[in-house]
Order: sequence, then structure tokens, then C-alpha cells
Amino acid sequence: MFKLGLIGQSIAQSRSPALHEMLGEIHGLPVSYVLHEPEDSSPEAFRATLQTLRDQGYRGTNVTFPYKQLAVAEGDTIKPSVERVGSTNTLALGGRVVAHNTDYTGFIRGYRRRNGERAAGRVVLVGAGGVGRAVAFALFEVGATEVLISDLNRDSANSLAEALNASGCASRVLEAIEVEDAVRGADGLVNCTPVGHYKSPGMPVPADWIGSQQWVFDAVYTPIDTEFLQTAHARGLSIVSGFDLFIFQGIDAFEIFTGIEVTDPAPVIERFLARYEITSELIG
Repeated sequence: MFKLGLIGQSIAQSRSPALHEMLGEIHGLPVSYVLHEPEDSSPEAFRATLQTLRDQGYRGTNVTFPYKQLAVAEGDTIKPSVERVGSTNTLALGGRVVAHNTDYTGFIRGYRRRNGERAAGRVVLVGAGGVGRAVAFALFEVGATEVLISDLNRDSANSLAEALNASGCASRVLEAIEVEDAVRGADGLVNCTPVGHYKSPGMPVPADWIGSQQWVFDAVYTPIDTEFLQTAHARGLSIVSGFDLFIFQGIDAFEIFTGIEVTDPAPVIERFLARYEITSELIG
């Protein structure tokens, strides 16, 4: 049995086990993917859980809230994606721990699946938290010329803008009075806040600001058809969904853990949607 896991808090509803075990089935590899919640949010609790997995012969683990940043310190080898973003969500285990960030690579893959080689252009990013940070850096791999950041947490927004600029990526924080004009004038609009989730419904920006852009991305994937994405789709914009990110970050992690290349994601997507009886006009 190929043993994989996820370390995080409040992860009981995660669909990562189903995705990784399904990938194993498709590729003829028996996979066990188990959820692990440390006792608390401390580095010590995370480190103890990680050591337990290593002692039990796990080949890899994903990492989620609130451990993505502190987990970097556990890597013996740090991949460039982690160095850029400053966090890891994927640890390959063995003699050495190798830290990756597949939120970063998964967004790139999902974007290109939907938009081909079209450059991301000038992008407004709403939400500068963990996934927002990974997506912000990834945007420059798909042709972003500038990322303008809007976040109620000014410290998070400033920190991200400073990190992007330090790496040679043009970015700045928007003042509240600037947000509407920036959104209307952007090529791309990205939501990396929880707004739109079942538990926090709504729109990250007013609906009448949407329509002049070329493409949008929503990190929320429960539901897949968020009000934000439905509005953008109805107005002819290209869609990159949170489901795209979920699938491709998982596929990238599976490839890292197993060494198996997933050349065609379509069967994975079809089987996953069928398993959960998910229908959506935004997934194609």
C-alpha cells in the first residue's frame, strides 16, 4: 500500500483522500490517503505529526491550514516554488523531506487548460492570504504584467506586494477608492477570499463591475458554480474555477509522491464528478 496523508486542522470534509485514491486506481497503484489533525497549531505539534507519518512509512503528505508556512522549516530540500511563495502544501517523504508548492503549479496548469497561452495581463487579486500568495506568484508564470492587490488586512496585502516586487514582479496595494476602477480596467480578476463559499455566500466585488475583463478565477470550489463565476460566465469571460485548482494541485502532488505522470486529466475529472454527482456548466 502506498501511504499518503494530509496534515491540517478542520479537514474532516476534505476530498483529497478521494482524489488521490482515485488517481491510484486509474494508474494501478493501491493508495491509502489518511487525514491527520495535530493536537494544536504549534510547530511542535506539526513536527510530531510529521515524524509519526515518517515513522509509519508514508511516502508523502499534503499540508494545509494553519501549517503551510511553518512546514517549510521541515524541508531538507526546498523547491523554487516554495522559495518564491514562502509556504509549502506538499512534502515528499523518504530519506529526505522535499518541500513543494502545488497550489502554485496547480494554478498554472489550471489556467493554461482554460486559457492556453493567453497572457494573464493586468490582474486584480482580491485576497492576499495563503492561497492568494501562491496564486499571485503563479500569475507571473502565465504572463501577468502587474498584480494589484485588494485585501481588508492591509498588513497581508503589503507583505505580498513587497514580496512580489522583491522578486521582480510588479505589484502594489490598492486603496479602497481605487478598487472599482482597477477591477473594471483589469484583464483578469482573481478571488482568493472565502466569499462565495456555502458558509460565506456573496460576491468578492459587485456584479456590475464584472464584464470588461477577459478572464476570472475563483479559489472557492464548494460550490463550483459560485455566484462570481456564474456572473462572469454569463458575460462571456473565460473561467478558471477553484475546482481546476483543486484537481491540478492534487495531480501535481500525486505525480511528486509517486513518480507517475498523469498525462490526461480528463478521466480523473470525469470520475471525480461522477462519484460526487457534481454537475456544472463551468467545467469542460
